[in-house]
Amino acid sequence: MSDAPIVDFKAVSKTFVLPGAWPWSPKREVHAVRDVSFQVAPGEVLALVGQSGSGKTTVSRCVLGLESITSGEIVLEGQRWDTLSERERRTKRVKYQYVPQDALSALDPQQTSLEHVVESLTVLGGVSREEAHKRGAEMLESLGLGHRLNALPREMSGGEQRRVTLARVFVLQPSLVVADEPTSGLDPDRQESVLEDLIQNLPKGAGCILVTHDMAQARAWCHRALVMLEGRVVEELRFPDGQPTHPYSRMLFDPWGEHDLAQSTAI
Repeated sequence: MSDAPIVDFKAVSKTFVLPGAWPWSPKREVHAVRDVSFQVAPGEVLALVGQSGSGKTTVSRCVLGLESITSGEIVLEGQRWDTLSERERRTKRVKYQYVPQDALSALDPQQTSLEHVVESLTVLGGVSREEAHKRGAEMLESLGLGHRLNALPREMSGGEQRRVTLARVFVLQPSLVVADEPTSGLDPDRQESVLEDLIQNLPKGAGCILVTHDMAQARAWCHRALVMLEGRVVEELRFPDGQPTHPYSRMLFDPWGEHDLAQSTAI
């Protein structure tokens, strides 16, 4: 296995320019990501942790080129990614896959679970429909959905819907998976089950970025966590032994504890 990083995110910033409330109002800038750098090694699971508005989702979207960047560089498997046109990226996207936060809205209401996976294989993977049906059924079976091959999204539970989105991704054998709050809205037992399916079914050598606001999830399932606040990384934790020292990180890990957040909001 190569030691070269799958993701090399170099001093990236992202600024959104938003219109004013009225046509004559001045535009305003929102600095969503501020000089963030990190790498993801083969086989590594990296968590981006922070509350809403911290910049973690914007970072994850920038990694995949779903958002342009204002400055910095993004390199995926040794190739500069942020400077490629979408046309140049299109054939490569099969290797870099996204697991959405809202599984239901990401699924076609008229397609069964098997049809979703078959479509991924035929459209993105270039596989014949016969082979796609075989591999799709095997992947769904491995995720505990062998009895739900013909179920429509509205007939499935939240956990089952998320497993369909995982099946669509894993059947393509990507080298990078970016999962944006994949357990949002699920009860704790189902959250653990979905995370187990996500981590244990990653292709061999694949990297993963897990976006979460839950420090306990990050500690349980990830090798490292980057704690984000107001677009910046304020602390890096290496698990299982790393302990948060920044007040904001400690608050995320123990939300019922008493921490002095004055210095964290001043950063």
